Amino acid sequence: MNMIIVGCGRIGSTLAEELSQEDCDITVIDTRRDRVQQIADNCDVMGMVGNGTSFQLLEEAGIAACDVLIAVTGLDEVNLLCCVIAKKAGHGITTIARVRDFTYHEERTYLQQSLGISMLLNPELTAATEIARRLRTPKAIDITTFAEGRAELLTFSLEGKSPLADLPISRMNQRLGTDILVCAVERNRKAIIPKGDFVFQTGDKVSIVGSPQSTSLFFQRIGIASGQARDTMILGGGRIAYYLASQLAGMKINIKILEADEERCAYLSEAIPSAMVIHASSRDRDVLLEEGLESAQSVVALTNVDEENMMLSMLASIYNPKGKRVTKVSDMPFSEVLERMDLGSVICPRELAARQIAQYIRAMQNSMNSSVETNYPILDGKAEVLSFRLEGASPLFNVPLMELPLRDDLLVSAIIRKGRVFNPRGSDCLMRDDTMIVVTSHKGIRELTDILRPGAALRSRLGRPVEEDSRR
Repeated sequence: MNMIIVGCGRIGSTLAEELSQEDCDITVIDTRRDRVQQIADNCDVMGMVGNGTSFQLLEEAGIAACDVLIAVTGLDEVNLLCCVIAKKAGHGITTIARVRDFTYHEERTYLQQSLGISMLLNPELTAATEIARRLRTPKAIDITTFAEGRAELLTFSLEGKSPLADLPISRMNQRLGTDILVCAVERNRKAIIPKGDFVFQTGDKVSIVGSPQSTSLFFQRIGIASGQARDTMILGGGRIAYYLASQLAGMKINIKILEADEERCAYLSEAIPSAMVIHASSRDRDVLLEEGLESAQSVVALTNVDEENMMLSMLASIYNPKGKRVTKVSDMPFSEVLERMDLGSVICPRELAARQIAQYIRAMQNSMNSSVETNYPILDGKAEVLSFRLEGASPLFNVPLMELPLRDDLLVSAIIRKGRVFNPRGSDCLMRDDTMIVVTSHKGIRELTDILRPGAALRSRLGRPVEEDSRR
């Protein structure tokens, strides 16, 4: 896939680094020579210095044969103009623009239809949506949904005296009376695709798959409240805070915002009348305690300074250890250090935005070259979740999973059949029109047969005709 990225800021550089590792020929464009040189040196990409709105420069970059143009400069209008020019110059090119202004967000349908832009991305809105989703299930670290919400993958940490500690996976569902599949565990910063004899330890980061009803029951049984927070304290009143408060207001969550700028306070009070907006600095510990830091069910640190957000989150952990905490960081150059800090859920808007664009690109690639429908990284990219739509015919159909030579670093974690989600057992078979969810630490799975061990010989029974399975 041929791709042009206009803008070598945080999002552009993250995209170039991530997508250059895949089957993409990338050209990056920016007016800053040092940024272009840095990305060209670090990634296998071509760099060009200049204005991305220049038709001549885009021609030199190969816009006529380009599949995707991504405009992620710091100016919304430049990004939109880049996409318009690319649409005129390219043949059926896909265009993606980063826009931050709320006006453009409200008019996104018109802009996409009239200008032919394939995707409009607002990093602050993306971050706010992710935070709101985490506040709906306060102890979940990460949530990914599949099949229109029928199945979900949740990642959480084993803390304190969890009933899962020292318990083998094979005994988990029987002891708890649940129907959950543990698909991945991170321990000592390493991803593990566990088997039945795997024993949980305090401090593990665990990923589970199931229906929303089954995951909710699971959290109840292990003593983790999975219902949404009733109130939240937002520290900082910037764009993310505005988008977040707007969403939380619709969820009937009580909102308290602390913002140091008086004019911004006035704007937020008028824009979100249901929120309590307080003109105060988040750096004042006495004010934080007076306004309920100790009793808030959730605290979200959204100031413009990463170090301040980290300190606020750690302060909240001291005065309110049972509350949910979300910490915004703009950059994560030392992610292994952040993992060791008690910051609750860490949100990085540029990484979320880059991930959303990358998923869109992968979906395009998959539709052209692969049978993978969706691809989601989990456990900080150490493993990934793949969704397959099983169509046509395959030698893997109608064969019990226990008889398939599946990869050691892979787990078939869920099957969705006729709208019903179930965690497969060894006797279950893959069927035509199923949706199959796979979790693996192996990179490069693109076809259904890639789930098998390399070089594994298929038995002759794998080639029998597809039949209907009356058991499901």
